[in-house]
Amino acid sequence: MASTAVQETGQSEQVLAATNIPWKPKHNPWLVALTVTLATFMEVLDTSIANVALPHIAGSLGASQDEATWVITSYLVANAIILPASAYLTTFVGRKKFYMTCVVIFGIASAMCGFAPSLPILIVFRLIQGAGGGGLGPSEQAILADTFEPRQRGQAFALYGLAVVAAPAIGPTLGGWITDNYDWRWIFFINVPIAILSLILTTRMVEDPPHIVAEVAESKRNGLRLDYFGFALLAIGFGSLEFVLDKGQEDDWFGSHIITFFMVACAVALVSLIVWSLLSLRRGDRPILNLTLFKQKSFAVSFVLLFVLGFSLYATTVLIPQYVQTLLGYTAELAGLVISPGGVTIMLMMPIVGILIGKVDPRIMITFGFTCLAASLLLMHQEMALDSSFKTIMWLRIIQSISLAFLFIPINTTAYNGIPRSQNNDVSGLMNLARNIGGSVGTAFVATMLARRAQAHQNYLVGHLTSGNNAYQNRINSLAAFLQSGSGAGSGNHADALAAAQANIYNMLHSQSQMLAYLDIIAVLTVFCACMIPLVWLVPRPKGGGDAPAH
Repeated sequence: MASTAVQETGQSEQVLAATNIPWKPKHNPWLVALTVTLATFMEVLDTSIANVALPHIAGSLGASQDEATWVITSYLVANAIILPASAYLTTFVGRKKFYMTCVVIFGIASAMCGFAPSLPILIVFRLIQGAGGGGLGPSEQAILADTFEPRQRGQAFALYGLAVVAAPAIGPTLGGWITDNYDWRWIFFINVPIAILSLILTTRMVEDPPHIVAEVAESKRNGLRLDYFGFALLAIGFGSLEFVLDKGQEDDWFGSHIITFFMVACAVALVSLIVWSLLSLRRGDRPILNLTLFKQKSFAVSFVLLFVLGFSLYATTVLIPQYVQTLLGYTAELAGLVISPGGVTIMLMMPIVGILIGKVDPRIMITFGFTCLAASLLLMHQEMALDSSFKTIMWLRIIQSISLAFLFIPINTTAYNGIPRSQNNDVSGLMNLARNIGGSVGTAFVATMLARRAQAHQNYLVGHLTSGNNAYQNRINSLAAFLQSGSGAGSGNHADALAAAQANIYNMLHSQSQMLAYLDIIAVLTVFCACMIPLVWLVPRPKGGGDAPAH
């Protein structure tokens, strides 16, 4: 059995044996949880906080708005590369040292971003910052999984959920406030004291469990044998994928040779990575991606569900601010305020769900979460209009946020069912990858659907504005008469009044076509989330407490 386990995971018998050694952290687990959540919250916040500052960054550094978007793209690309590789890299230096190294890189890169004198230098340091930040989320989740007993993981993941779910909602509001009241450079400088505090606390509070110590000792005995080819495939695959998702709509997808090239590179690299990982397992080496986890039905289904959750969360987080700014005339700060109560709701709900997870079948909670999410999206489809009030939109976001809390914790908890403790790092890396890629796909989906469906609706509506359409002619004439009479703003001769009336109607049709496009997006999201409900019940019924044996 031991030899089979070694062949399946690429881990030695000594590492697998160390998994069975009883271990508890020296410090209070909740102090450990608070320590590692600090830096992760800071990192996830940085994925969205810079969005609203892009116009200020472009103006300050003498760049165009399109060039400034590379500040976001560079961070996401580096982040996507390190996320799945974090478990593999941990085996060489230990999880605590890897986590602290990531915090140091992130903190120094943040400071250098703040001091950047030009856009190219800022982009370089954003790449470095993204690489450092990419290891924080998976490391924290793995630390929590090892620090807490299985029956307490739900409550621990509730704290983790506050960082990765609430931060994207808070980011745009905080970024807008800092940029408006201080300077865009402070969105990077605020990371530095948090990174220093995180380092001090991590040094005192966090420690590696026996199986991590055994992995590091084995790496030292065997010498540093990095899988350079596997890492190169991973970097090309996920880096290209993130680039395509971020720039696809902007460059007209496959109408662009650059997007087509990177999409082909992504497909070839990821297929090669899968083959290379399987060959590594056959040789008895530890692969850079542990694909054997997908043999576990609970993990495989949880991976898909978290992808959908990330898709829905980021899609709506992008959609609502765009809707209120472009159609309702909200400022950036007001757009942030309309979704902020949703972030507060998640923060309030996470501890409640964390307590319930130990008492209620996670599958029931996930089913409730997706049902509530689909229902909230359906309600959004019915209530969102060109005259929706601030209060209406705020409550729609709050209802949706309740469902997100009932999804994040149970899905992450379920992913660890039946998984040996020695593979906790691999689980956390892949689950964070699912959420991250899901969010990128969701963002790209909104951008693409909005542009294309708005154009389709506008073409349809404009097609009815003909001289033979009596309703259109009556509307034009009545509006022109109103403008010409002097009651409106555009009084003057009849020709000018007709032109103004026609322009007014075209503007109304443009807004209406945009509104219909938003409703189309929400309809697709509703169906997508509803389809996840039957999938939940493919997960085996969770068995009471304890990790899976090490084989």
